Amino acid sequence: MEQAEASRDPMPDWQSIRVFLALQRSGSFRSAATKLGLSVNSVRRRIDDLEDLIGAPLLTRHVDGIRLTAEGHAILEAAGRMEAAAFSLVRTGEGAPFAETGEVRIAVTEGLGAFWLAPRLVEFQRANPRLTVDLRCAMESADVLRLEADVAIQLTRPTSPNLRVVKLGRIHVVPYAARSYEETYGLPARPEDLARHRIVVQDGEQTIALADYVRTVPGFPAKVPVTLKVNVSSAYYWAIAKGAGIGLLPTYASAIGAQVIPVDNLGRSSVDIWLTYHPDAERITRVRRTIDWIRSSFDPKRYPWFRDAFIHPRDLPGAVKGAPLPDLFAGFVAMTP
Repeated sequence: MEQAEASRDPMPDWQSIRVFLALQRSGSFRSAATKLGLSVNSVRRRIDDLEDLIGAPLLTRHVDGIRLTAEGHAILEAAGRMEAAAFSLVRTGEGAPFAETGEVRIAVTEGLGAFWLAPRLVEFQRANPRLTVDLRCAMESADVLRLEADVAIQLTRPTSPNLRVVKLGRIHVVPYAARSYEETYGLPARPEDLARHRIVVQDGEQTIALADYVRTVPGFPAKVPVTLKVNVSSAYYWAIAKGAGIGLLPTYASAIGAQVIPVDNLGRSSVDIWLTYHPDAERITRVRRTIDWIRSSFDPKRYPWFRDAFIHPRDLPGAVKGAPLPDLFAGFVAMTP
């Protein structure tokens, strides 16, 4: 009996703490199980074991999810410190000399990932043939502190003081339509005319919502005929390019060769692009090289559509410096003056 008691470890194991943190952040057992890749019963067992070890209930179950007890809140901060220490151990190991090889994970908004970074990855991979790039294109922001990615490119500025945040540039957004749409329906000459046109909208995180855009443009009709809603940038982009309707696109849409034209007199908007990563990540060779490449990929001197100042799409060809556009956007039709 004494031997059995002595063999019991009084310290909570890291996996139970990890499950507890995921449950608190997700708000329900089912959501936490999905995020962790475990069964709901496995999550429950981990929490039960942790509560037995602590000697008090850490949460209560409700129809709308879980709520932490006073004891749960008391260990939450300590659990967060354990998580930070665990991640620090991982980053320390990755800082070894062999870290020039391996995998680097880039989280990026789906539009920038699909239409800007992915076509340009070849040059980076040729310069770093021993690296594997995991390009995660999604509309939701990744949590770099919890190692969901090594670096993240997003349109909302992170607020955590524990992250390194770098402004990469700015996206300028204007209404666009396809040539085929113009031939069929014509183009609106003023905001009021949009009531007689077909509108395509994108609905998702890290996008400029039509409602927000409308508030910045005088004369925009209170209601416009939305004929198509899309949740991802790639489908949204191609729907507009194929003539489904008028939609908001960044001005670099002109640069990558889509058969779309800007619609003037309907206003414009802009949003900053942010690069974020943990400060320790710069000590990892493969991540530092990736950061340098990303920053060069958004260089506003070379790529004028990322400058703070708005440049009309028709004026972009004359503002491009360095390599000609056909070389920069292989596989797309180049923009011509």
